[in-house]
Amino acid sequence: MYIGSTDTRGLMHCLWEIIDNGVDEALGGHAQRVEVTLHEDGSVEVYDDGRGIPTDKEPKTGLPGVEVVATKLHAGGKFGGSSYMATGGLHGVGLSVVNALSSRMDIDVDRSPARQGMSFRRGVPGVFDGDGPEAGFTPQSGLSRKGARVAKGRSGTRIRFWPDKQIFTKDADFVLDGLLGRARQTSFIVPGLELVIRDLRGAGDDGGPVEEKFRHDGGIAEFVDFLAADEPVTGVLRLQGADAFTETVPMLDDAGHMTPQDVERELLVDVAVRWGTGYDTEMRSFVNVIATPKGGTHVSGFEQAVAKTFNEAMRTAKVLKVNDADVIKDDVMEGMTAVVTVRLAEPQFEGQTKEILGTPAARTVVRKVVAAELKKFLTASKGQQKQQAKLVMEKVYAASKTRLTLRQQKENQRRKSALESSALPSKLADCRATDDRAELFIVEGDSALGTAKLARDSEYQALLPIRGKILNVQKASVGDMLKNAECASIIQVVGTGTGRTFDLDAARYSKIIFMADADSDGAHIRTLLATLFFKYMPGLISAGRVYSAVPPLHRIELSNPKKGMDKYVYTYSDDELQRKLAELKKKGVNWKDPVQRYKGLGEMDADQLAETTMDPRRRTLRRLTVDDADTAAQVFELLMGTDVAPRKEFIVAGSSQLSEEDLDF
Repeated sequence: MYIGSTDTRGLMHCLWEIIDNGVDEALGGHAQRVEVTLHEDGSVEVYDDGRGIPTDKEPKTGLPGVEVVATKLHAGGKFGGSSYMATGGLHGVGLSVVNALSSRMDIDVDRSPARQGMSFRRGVPGVFDGDGPEAGFTPQSGLSRKGARVAKGRSGTRIRFWPDKQIFTKDADFVLDGLLGRARQTSFIVPGLELVIRDLRGAGDDGGPVEEKFRHDGGIAEFVDFLAADEPVTGVLRLQGADAFTETVPMLDDAGHMTPQDVERELLVDVAVRWGTGYDTEMRSFVNVIATPKGGTHVSGFEQAVAKTFNEAMRTAKVLKVNDADVIKDDVMEGMTAVVTVRLAEPQFEGQTKEILGTPAARTVVRKVVAAELKKFLTASKGQQKQQAKLVMEKVYAASKTRLTLRQQKENQRRKSALESSALPSKLADCRATDDRAELFIVEGDSALGTAKLARDSEYQALLPIRGKILNVQKASVGDMLKNAECASIIQVVGTGTGRTFDLDAARYSKIIFMADADSDGAHIRTLLATLFFKYMPGLISAGRVYSAVPPLHRIELSNPKKGMDKYVYTYSDDELQRKLAELKKKGVNWKDPVQRYKGLGEMDADQLAETTMDPRRRTLRRLTVDDADTAAQVFELLMGTDVAPRKEFIVAGSSQLSEEDLDF
């Protein structure tokens, strides 16, 4: 649970738990040097010149501080926020866990007046009578070693441990390259800290020892320059800031119980970023000194901020025109090298391996800081910054255009392949457009299809006729649904697939519109179509791409229309008809009796259908939405499912709300 595995990866994690303790001292301004030595006998030694682990007796247990932090969980200086503002530690368990996984651990502390130390065997304090983990061992609590005098003002901690061979796999070993890489990385994150790595196992080219030193006073700006492999478009930008937030955390009370308490936290944000001429993205993220290779809330906050800020700045600078689509995260991050760091007390990670930050507030704070600082750069009004801002916005715009062009080519190829295949039904009257304007009207009956063909704009409006009422898929099996010609045609034409193979990006049309008569049969057909889409293509409804056309129910022909009035007036319900007639009578406008009541779409001529139902400038569409998927599923099952009894109860319960005038006989 704490180290992730018992192979090399877990062993390296143990080593970094110890190294991070020294680095945390440097973060707090108490250490300038951390030394790591890999010994020939398989042990590793870590020294830091920080304050040293306390050797005084801890009041509650009566044990030396060294023994407490090495044997008790949640006893580290990071737990509870008393000793450190920002650390890589999470629960104060690092040292005690490594101790439990070691066949021997020696801890020596330099604190005036003298060096003191003690040893452990698999977490148990005691005394060894020789060198190495195989020496004789006698359990004994308390400090067991006293060494040379320590000058006043000098301090430090030296920890040497032998991994337990009973726990770790035979091939688990300390990897020098991984150690050097992370040491270099850490030296960038903590400016001024020197890390020394020694390998005494004969790993050098001549079979001798290896020693490497890392120190980078330039911090993460220097790290970005090290990571970047292309020519620069901008210099390295530092986006820095801080904000406070309140967090509820478990704290130890005087009785030793964990109780939740509200704690005021401060989160420091420091981001270094630059854009280059290349196309690859190189981004590293850190919490305190801990690398988060899988990101987390701080990374998502950074990504949201850069995408939103670039869109706002590019529209203000007229780089993005009114009709241009927004740029997306991938466009902005093309050619970007960034190091995202945050510092806060007691960060929440997803697991002790600390690969993903989970603190929710980090997203908001990072987004706010990055957006504010990046906006200053992108809207700079003079000097070199203005020129660099213009260049990077043009680069992002070019990336966006390239992405959209490739997508258009892919869409064209998909449409071409579909048209050339026999998969699409012959009754489909397709459109020519392949962009986001394309619409599919699912039309009730061949008679309405004929009128709709004349009424549509064939550039972007496609028509698919269905014969009457399709299968109720809520009752039918998947096999029966696929055998149904109408359902199969709809799924083939829409192009997204169904179920697990559903792919919203593969949709051939941006809008799917049900166009049925305005009577009860038309309502039934719309319900059956909605059932098909909700059960097998719910992603289309969630994305807001499914609509129902609203055709008129009546047409009033005016005998003496006044200036500015149309000759024909359309209404969409009986109530609206009565209101409209009363309004016309009051205005002294006459009409021809009887008022025409459409029995179906086929009764309209093409101009009327286009004007009332298909022309985007005049039509009304109802978008199908799902606010609560579970509730919607229950409603579909109640009204369209196989169980008749609940449906009968529902109809009987609602029958009192209907009058005889509302019923069709």
